Amino acid sequence: MKLLDDTLQNVTEIVSEEETIWRNDQDHSHLGFTVTHMLINDITGRFNTFNIDIKTSKPDFSDASIEFSALVDSIDTQVRQRDEHLRSADFFDGEKYPFIHFKSLIIGEVSAHHYKVIGQLTIHGITRTVTIDLHYRGTKINPHTQNLTAGFQVLAEIKRSDYGVGRILPFQQLMDEVVIKADGEFVIV
Repeated sequence: MKLLDDTLQNVTEIVSEEETIWRNDQDHSHLGFTVTHMLINDITGRFNTFNIDIKTSKPDFSDASIEFSALVDSIDTQVRQRDEHLRSADFFDGEKYPFIHFKSLIIGEVSAHHYKVIGQLTIHGITRTVTIDLHYRGTKINPHTQNLTAGFQVLAEIKRSDYGVGRILPFQQLMDEVVIKADGEFVIV
């Protein structure tokens, strides 16, 4: 155990000397959303194809910059007909706007390993400034891959009306507020 702790400390010191790019491990990451339907039920979904990059020169990620893109056509609510409707011009218009994109502008520490990140979120061709909660969950050596792996969770709430998504549906049928939650493991690229 001491050897593993020493190795992790040495790797952390090396990482902290220069800017490092961390990318989400697709097999251990999830980008999901929840929206209330008819005021009585939460519908969940996810984007199956996305990339998140975190650039930092500090081992606690306090100077991080974050950028992510999600492929609209990868939306998955486990209902094929609904997914096709969400990809259409009625909602995301994936043909015209194939990606959802976020780029951080400022990161501020709220408490140990909890940050507020202000950035630009672009959905449906509309860009708005949003604030997300970023929780750094620690860094470990993955025993299977021997890769240094960092864990993060992101939470945010947006309004679909801010992005012109699903304008045809009144709020009584589909709530305006959409909760975004991402969990992921990240490795150095």
